[in-house]
Amino acid sequence: MTSELFEFDKKYSCVVAGMDEAGRGPLAGPVVCACCIMPLDDMIDGINDSKRLSEKQREILFGQIISKAKCYGIGIVEHDVIDEINILQATKRGMREAYANMGAKPNILLIDAVKLDLDVKVESLIKGDARSYNIAAASIIAKVTRDRIMRDYDKQFPAYGFSSNKGYGTKIHVEALKTVGSCPIHRRTFIKNFGDGL
Repeated sequence: MTSELFEFDKKYSCVVAGMDEAGRGPLAGPVVCACCIMPLDDMIDGINDSKRLSEKQREILFGQIISKAKCYGIGIVEHDVIDEINILQATKRGMREAYANMGAKPNILLIDAVKLDLDVKVESLIKGDARSYNIAAASIIAKVTRDRIMRDYDKQFPAYGFSSNKGYGTKIHVEALKTVGSCPIHRRTFIKNFGDGL
Protein backbone atom coordinates (compact mmCIF):
# COMPACT_ATOMS: atom_id res chain seq x y z
CA MET A 1 0.00 0.00 0.00
CA THR A 2 1.40 3.40 -0.95
CA SER A 3 1.87 6.14 1.64
CA GLU A 4 -0.61 8.26 -0.34
CA LEU A 5 -3.24 5.53 0.10
CA PHE A 6 -2.50 5.46 3.82
CA GLU A 7 -2.87 9.22 4.21
CA PHE A 8 -5.50 10.35 1.68
CA ASP A 9 -8.62 9.49 3.70
CA LYS A 10 -7.10 10.94 6.88
CA LYS A 11 -7.23 14.46 5.47
CA TYR A 12 -11.00 14.44 6.11
CA SER A 13 -11.88 15.26 9.72
CA CYS A 14 -15.07 13.19 9.56
CA VAL A 15 -16.37 9.67 8.91
CA VAL A 16 -15.29 8.57 5.43
CA ALA A 17 -16.70 5.68 3.36
CA GLY A 18 -15.40 4.27 0.10
CA MET A 19 -17.31 2.78 -2.84
CA ASP A 20 -16.23 0.77 -5.87
CA GLU A 21 -17.49 -1.81 -8.34
CA ALA A 22 -16.31 -4.93 -10.13
CA GLY A 23 -17.57 -6.30 -13.42
CA ARG A 24 -18.53 -3.41 -15.67
CA GLY A 25 -16.69 -4.87 -18.68
CA PRO A 26 -17.40 -8.63 -18.75
CA LEU A 27 -19.68 -10.31 -21.28
CA ALA A 28 -21.43 -12.34 -18.59
CA GLY A 29 -22.51 -12.22 -14.97
CA PRO A 30 -23.48 -9.41 -12.61
CA VAL A 31 -21.88 -6.13 -11.70
CA VAL A 32 -21.02 -6.07 -8.00
CA CYS A 33 -20.63 -2.91 -5.91
CA ALA A 34 -19.30 -2.51 -2.40
CA CYS A 35 -19.25 0.28 0.15
CA CYS A 36 -17.35 0.33 3.44
CA ILE A 37 -16.16 2.42 6.35
CA MET A 38 -12.73 1.29 7.50
CA PRO A 39 -11.03 2.35 10.74
CA LEU A 40 -8.15 4.68 9.91
CA ASP A 41 -6.31 4.12 13.20
CA ASP A 42 -5.71 0.43 12.50
CA MET A 43 -5.08 0.15 8.77
CA ILE A 44 -4.50 -3.18 7.03
CA ASP A 45 -1.09 -3.47 5.42
CA GLY A 46 -1.24 -4.60 1.80
CA ILE A 47 -4.52 -2.99 0.80
CA ASN A 48 -4.31 -1.54 -2.70
CA ASP A 49 -6.33 -1.22 -5.87
CA SER A 50 -7.74 -4.74 -6.34
CA LYS A 51 -6.41 -4.87 -9.92
CA ARG A 52 -2.85 -4.61 -8.58
CA LEU A 53 -3.24 -7.64 -6.32
CA SER A 54 -3.21 -11.35 -7.06
CA GLU A 55 -6.34 -13.43 -6.53
CA LYS A 56 -4.70 -15.05 -3.49
CA GLN A 57 -3.78 -11.66 -2.01
CA ARG A 58 -7.33 -10.38 -2.51
CA GLU A 59 -8.85 -13.41 -0.81
CA ILE A 60 -6.61 -12.96 2.25
CA LEU A 61 -7.28 -9.22 2.44
CA PHE A 62 -11.04 -9.75 1.97
CA GLY A 63 -11.25 -11.67 5.25
CA GLN A 64 -9.25 -9.01 7.08
CA ILE A 65 -11.33 -6.17 5.61
CA ILE A 66 -14.75 -7.54 6.51
CA SER A 67 -13.43 -8.45 9.98
CA LYS A 68 -12.10 -4.94 10.66
CA ALA A 69 -14.66 -2.82 8.78
CA LYS A 70 -16.87 -0.63 10.93
CA CYS A 71 -19.56 -1.56 8.42
CA TYR A 72 -19.85 -2.60 4.80
CA GLY A 73 -22.54 -3.26 2.20
CA ILE A 74 -22.73 -5.09 -1.12
CA GLY A 75 -25.03 -4.49 -4.08
CA ILE A 76 -25.41 -7.02 -6.91
CA VAL A 77 -27.15 -6.23 -10.19
CA GLU A 78 -27.73 -9.19 -12.50
CA HIS A 79 -27.06 -9.54 -16.21
CA ASP A 80 -30.70 -9.16 -17.28
CA VAL A 81 -31.01 -5.82 -15.50
CA ILE A 82 -27.75 -4.67 -17.13
CA ASP A 83 -29.32 -5.46 -20.51
CA GLU A 84 -32.47 -3.60 -19.56
CA ILE A 85 -31.05 -0.34 -18.18
CA ASN A 86 -27.39 -0.34 -19.45
CA ILE A 87 -24.19 -0.95 -17.50
CA LEU A 88 -23.75 2.59 -16.16
CA GLN A 89 -27.26 2.73 -14.70
CA ALA A 90 -26.88 -0.83 -13.39
CA THR A 91 -23.63 0.19 -11.68
CA LYS A 92 -25.31 3.18 -10.06
CA ARG A 93 -28.18 0.95 -8.90
CA GLY A 94 -25.69 -1.48 -7.38
CA MET A 95 -23.89 1.37 -5.65
CA ARG A 96 -27.12 2.66 -4.14
CA GLU A 97 -27.90 -0.86 -2.90
CA ALA A 98 -24.42 -1.24 -1.42
CA TYR A 99 -24.75 2.11 0.36
CA ALA A 100 -28.18 1.18 1.71
CA ASN A 101 -26.96 -2.26 2.81
CA MET A 102 -24.07 -0.72 4.74
CA GLY A 103 -26.57 0.38 7.38
CA ALA A 104 -24.63 3.50 8.40
CA LYS A 105 -24.24 7.02 7.08
CA PRO A 106 -20.78 8.54 6.66
CA ASN A 107 -20.09 12.24 6.44
CA ILE A 108 -18.53 11.83 3.02
CA LEU A 109 -18.55 9.02 0.46
CA LEU A 110 -15.60 8.61 -1.88
CA ILE A 111 -16.42 6.84 -5.16
CA ASP A 112 -14.07 5.67 -7.88
CA ALA A 113 -14.89 7.76 -10.98
CA VAL A 114 -18.69 7.58 -10.77
CA LYS A 115 -20.99 10.50 -9.96
CA LEU A 116 -23.92 9.53 -7.77
CA ASP A 117 -26.73 11.40 -6.03
CA LEU A 118 -27.24 10.20 -2.45
CA ASP A 119 -28.30 11.65 0.90
CA VAL A 120 -24.63 12.24 1.75
CA LYS A 121 -21.80 14.31 0.31
CA VAL A 122 -20.20 12.36 -2.54
CA GLU A 123 -16.74 12.95 -3.98
CA SER A 124 -15.91 11.21 -7.26
CA LEU A 125 -12.19 10.45 -7.60
CA ILE A 126 -10.45 9.52 -10.84
CA LYS A 127 -8.37 6.40 -10.13
CA GLY A 128 -9.82 6.50 -6.64
CA ASP A 129 -9.00 2.86 -5.94
CA ALA A 130 -5.31 3.80 -6.16
CA ARG A 131 -5.74 6.96 -4.04
CA SER A 132 -8.18 6.16 -1.22
CA TYR A 133 -7.80 3.47 1.44
CA ASN A 134 -11.58 3.10 1.80
CA ILE A 135 -12.14 2.85 -1.97
CA ALA A 136 -9.33 0.30 -2.27
CA ALA A 137 -10.92 -1.79 0.50
CA ALA A 138 -14.31 -1.56 -1.22
CA SER A 139 -12.72 -2.58 -4.53
CA ILE A 140 -11.38 -5.75 -2.91
CA ILE A 141 -14.77 -6.60 -1.37
CA ALA A 142 -16.48 -6.11 -4.74
CA LYS A 143 -13.87 -8.02 -6.74
CA VAL A 144 -13.66 -11.03 -4.42
CA THR A 145 -17.46 -11.25 -4.14
CA ARG A 146 -17.87 -11.19 -7.91
CA ASP A 147 -15.02 -13.64 -8.54
CA ARG A 148 -16.65 -16.14 -6.18
CA ILE A 149 -19.96 -15.77 -8.03
CA MET A 150 -18.27 -16.41 -11.37
CA ARG A 151 -16.41 -19.46 -10.06
CA ASP A 152 -19.77 -20.88 -8.99
CA TYR A 153 -21.20 -20.14 -12.45
CA ASP A 154 -18.25 -21.97 -14.01
CA LYS A 155 -19.54 -25.18 -12.41
CA GLN A 156 -22.91 -24.70 -14.13
CA PHE A 157 -21.54 -23.49 -17.47
CA PRO A 158 -18.02 -24.96 -17.85
CA ALA A 159 -17.60 -24.26 -21.59
CA TYR A 160 -16.71 -20.58 -21.15
CA GLY A 161 -13.86 -20.64 -18.63
CA PHE A 162 -15.64 -18.38 -16.13
CA SER A 163 -13.44 -19.61 -13.28
CA SER A 164 -10.37 -18.09 -14.92
CA ASN A 165 -11.75 -15.24 -17.04
CA LYS A 166 -14.59 -14.16 -14.71
CA GLY A 167 -16.76 -13.45 -17.75
CA TYR A 168 -14.34 -11.20 -19.61
CA GLY A 169 -13.95 -11.67 -23.35
CA THR A 170 -10.89 -13.90 -23.47
CA LYS A 171 -10.07 -15.96 -26.54
CA ILE A 172 -11.48 -19.16 -24.95
CA HIS A 173 -14.66 -17.35 -23.93
CA VAL A 174 -15.26 -15.79 -27.35
CA GLU A 175 -14.55 -19.06 -29.14
CA ALA A 176 -17.08 -20.81 -26.90
CA LEU A 177 -19.65 -18.12 -27.71
CA LYS A 178 -19.12 -18.71 -31.42
CA THR A 179 -19.27 -22.51 -31.22
CA VAL A 180 -21.58 -23.30 -28.28
CA GLY A 181 -23.61 -20.09 -28.21
CA SER A 182 -24.59 -18.11 -25.14
CA CYS A 183 -25.69 -19.29 -21.71
CA PRO A 184 -28.34 -17.82 -19.37
CA ILE A 185 -25.96 -15.40 -17.60
CA HIS A 186 -24.61 -13.70 -20.72
CA ARG A 187 -25.33 -10.02 -21.22
CA ARG A 188 -27.22 -9.96 -24.51
CA THR A 189 -26.31 -6.35 -25.23
CA PHE A 190 -22.61 -7.19 -24.80
CA ILE A 191 -22.42 -10.31 -27.01
CA LYS A 192 -24.61 -9.41 -29.99
CA ASN A 193 -21.57 -9.28 -32.32
CA PHE A 194 -20.20 -12.74 -31.49
CA GLY A 195 -21.55 -15.12 -34.10
CA ASP A 196 -24.85 -16.54 -35.31
CA GLY A 197 -25.30 -19.06 -32.51
CA LEU A 198 -26.45 -16.41 -30.05
